[in-house]
Amino acid sequence: MKRYLGWAALLLGVAALVFFAILPPLFENQVNRVTGPQPPVASARAKKLHSTLQIADMHADTLLWTRNILKRGARGQVDLPRLQEGNVALQILSSVTKTPKGQNYDANGPDTDNITLLAVAQGQPVRTWGSLIERSLWHAEKLRRAEGNPAGFKIIRSRADLAYLLRSRRVSNDLTGAMLSVEGLHNLEGKRANLDRLYDAGFRMAGLVHFFDNELAGSMHGLKKGGLTPFGIEIIRAMEAKGMVVDIAHSSHVTVAQVLSMAKRPVVSSHGGVQATCKVNRNLTDEEIKGVARTGGVIGIGYWDAAVCDNSPAGIVRAITHIRNLVGIDHVGLGSDFDGAVETRFDTSRLDTITQALIDTGFSDADIAKVMGGNVLRVLGQVLPPR
Repeated sequence: MKRYLGWAALLLGVAALVFFAILPPLFENQVNRVTGPQPPVASARAKKLHSTLQIADMHADTLLWTRNILKRGARGQVDLPRLQEGNVALQILSSVTKTPKGQNYDANGPDTDNITLLAVAQGQPVRTWGSLIERSLWHAEKLRRAEGNPAGFKIIRSRADLAYLLRSRRVSNDLTGAMLSVEGLHNLEGKRANLDRLYDAGFRMAGLVHFFDNELAGSMHGLKKGGLTPFGIEIIRAMEAKGMVVDIAHSSHVTVAQVLSMAKRPVVSSHGGVQATCKVNRNLTDEEIKGVARTGGVIGIGYWDAAVCDNSPAGIVRAITHIRNLVGIDHVGLGSDFDGAVETRFDTSRLDTITQALIDTGFSDADIAKVMGGNVLRVLGQVLPPR
């Protein structure tokens, strides 16, 4: 009997090692990949211009994973050393709290969840295993732990924080800003008070939905794909009052139209593409692009295939060019979706390849500065609370 118990204990130990130590990084290696033909090295002209830019990316899901964001990783697409190499001034980091099994762009229900198993396997606090709001609060805690170290982040919660970051970077590019966002407000768990908890934890942007319809609105990937609910309208009004940016990424076309019609502050689409250059259901129509522009907002172009149908730098710039030609240069920016289970041609250390593609397409230096971050920083300066 003792021998059997010993073997059982050994097997349990091996199973635990595999589940907790091996499977999470193995899984991330499979989904957050840099693959395909690598872009050529940027020219001296592109590198010089790139070094002068205040770059802002509206969406990365790095906080979902166990990697130490302060150290250069062997997997994934974003960490502080690579942000610094890419000269990124501000990275908006999203909190992903629930995704459906069999996740697809066409139709998903809310009755399954991939993130619970990941939370357990990654050894997250027990409170996060069964609570979506606690998962977001854990992501905020992880970012706070990465703030204030000699090589840490500056968390952006206000216009004053943003102004401090930009002043600092005019002297030296050592400081990198990070701002918290939410990918789908199902993490409110139907409670208005949870928006206050998110705000107090530092969240300053939120998308209403992710891959399924929720209590606030219809998703482009949901079953019904409906519009805003009364709770959704209430939350949008509260977000605008607090100084939180409303994000329409993943929203159904009905929801997008309703949000744009009621918005009193600039609205963003943090990450995605445009149907004119990549006809995928989650990408924005020309009318939706015009609607975002009317609010004074910005559309962040992603770097993965379903966003641009050609994830080379030139393919990304084709989508950017379409928005510029349709509504002007002031309404387009970057929305990588790095570390969001996407395959890209480059990681954040090589953002100068986008600068190169913009130069090659004929964008002026001033317009490149707007695309690479100026437009996003302008919107944040308009929406965020003063202090």
